[in-house]
Amino acid sequence: MAKKTVAGLRQLGAKDFTKVIKMVKSKKSGAYTFKEEILPKDKVKDFLAK
Repeated sequence: MAKKTVAGLRQLGAKDFTKVIKMVKSKKSGAYTFKEEILPKDKVKDFLAK
């Protein structure tokens, strides 16, 4: 799956995007899950602050 992401980001203007992975704890079970998104660099802090 990582190969597809990296290959997709090698286009023009791709340096403006970042892959962000956030660990989130479930309130119900207490288990951790990971949220992955590809965002513009200026939106990264907003995503992590949620």
